[in-house]
Amino acid sequence: MTPEQRQKIQPTWLGKSLAGGLLGLALAYILIAFFAWYGPGGIDAQDKVQFNMWMIPILWLTIFSFTYLFNSARQAWLILGGANIILYSLFLLLRGGL
Repeated sequence: MTPEQRQKIQPTWLGKSLAGGLLGLALAYILIAFFAWYGPGGIDAQDKVQFNMWMIPILWLTIFSFTYLFNSARQAWLILGGANIILYSLFLLLRGGL
């Protein structure tokens, strides 16, 4: 692939920052929810609440930092939004909410 054919990462920092901030936080919440409900010891495991609380910012900031590697803000919104829809739907389906 020549350099001209390769798609350049666009510097749309505002759109990427909003996607990482909003959708990244929602994604961190649902990933922790899966761990809380289906991880070791289930939801009632001792000290699991504290661990989950401290893991949210770590996951969120990791997701947030990787949003700048998307080619465009539109791609960041679509991929993070799609991941949120899929994971929240799966969580609700497993919990019997759908």
